[in-house]
Amino acid sequence: MSEKNEWASAGPASSDPAAKDPDDWTTGDEPMTGPQKSYLHTLAQEAGEDPPPDGLTKADASRLIDELQERTGRGR
Repeated sequence: MSEKNEWASAGPASSDPAAKDPDDWTTGDEPMTGPQKSYLHTLAQEAGEDPPPDGLTKADASRLIDELQERTGRGR
């Protein structure tokens, strides 16, 4: 009676939801989530940068997370 995870059934190439381009997200224009905001503040601090503005979208936050992860070596 449990629901299948849509990512698990999509195969190995699509098993990571973050692999989808943020420009293609249906919710990409929504405000960033609380966890995204928290993680961005952590990454910015580790990168020696000011925290990002509060008005980011989910898609923009995701792109900035990727960029800061590259710079800090975190999360990859």
